[in-house]
Amino acid sequence: MTPPPKLVRETDPSASAVRAVEAEIAGLRALVEALRDGLSDALEEAVATITAARGRVVVTGMGKSGHVARKIAATLASTGTPAFFLHPAEASHGDLGMVADGDVLLALSLSGETPELRDVIDYAKRFAVPLIAMTSERGSALARAAEVALVLPKAEEACPIGLAPTTSTTMQMAFGDALAIALLEGRGFSASRFREFHPGGRLGARLVTVGDLMLKGSDVPTLPEAATLSEAIFELTRGRCGGAAVVDDEERLVGAFTDGDLRRAMGRAAISARVSDHMSRSPVWVEPGLLAAEALRLMNDGPRPIMLVFVCENDRLVGAVHMHDLLRAGVA
Repeated sequence: MTPPPKLVRETDPSASAVRAVEAEIAGLRALVEALRDGLSDALEEAVATITAARGRVVVTGMGKSGHVARKIAATLASTGTPAFFLHPAEASHGDLGMVADGDVLLALSLSGETPELRDVIDYAKRFAVPLIAMTSERGSALARAAEVALVLPKAEEACPIGLAPTTSTTMQMAFGDALAIALLEGRGFSASRFREFHPGGRLGARLVTVGDLMLKGSDVPTLPEAATLSEAIFELTRGRCGGAAVVDDEERLVGAFTDGDLRRAMGRAAISARVSDHMSRSPVWVEPGLLAAEALRLMNDGPRPIMLVFVCENDRLVGAVHMHDLLRAGVA
């Protein structure tokens, strides 16, 4: 007997994708409106609770909320708020010992009734660990137990059968980012501190400063104002940077003399002519604390790229950075 043919539901993948994204955008808009309509008060309480804590933020959650919790913990830790993820199931088997005096618990559960969180909640109440809840149910066990309840608005899931956490987890993720940014700004977290936590990869390279890469001391090709073209030939050859800084008696930068300046001068001046008569009197310079990425932008923004930029501090020449140094460091 021939089995009946299977019914195949025709779908348009691009239309499905658009509906999913639109559903999640609607959820994020609902989150914005909630922040404008009272949720911001709870956010401020959460920020104050975490800021006052002596220890770390212990972020926990089960299932998809657990995956979001891991990301929130990572974001907090990388932006100046020490944090780690605690798996609620493992917590009941010894990992509660990771929670120390002075810590704060941040628990994620859409329903607020996740069974695996029960022991974590009990531990928080027993040892007076401040508990912050992120849930969609104000009357849930988790929200009632928490000192601060971050109640997110309910929104339609992008999943067509309304079961797979999609829009709701996007909202959790976004709210976790909002919490991290509020803490970051409240602590005055700087780019230099951010670099301490992100030394590797492209992001680390973007946070390198000019002072980290510049030539210093005798490695900086330098000429006094009274130097002659013959002396400039020697210094340009020694430095191999395509140019040299021209300084006065107090090491103040007064000009730049490049290979191109030398070639042009040699066509019309004696070898004993002074460098100061042929140098550029408005050289580009930066401070050592400037991000290398910004220095690269300055070098590329003019009518012609600048290969060598000088570094000054308190009106004194302290270094030089070549475009090749920036490229080798992965700044570009």
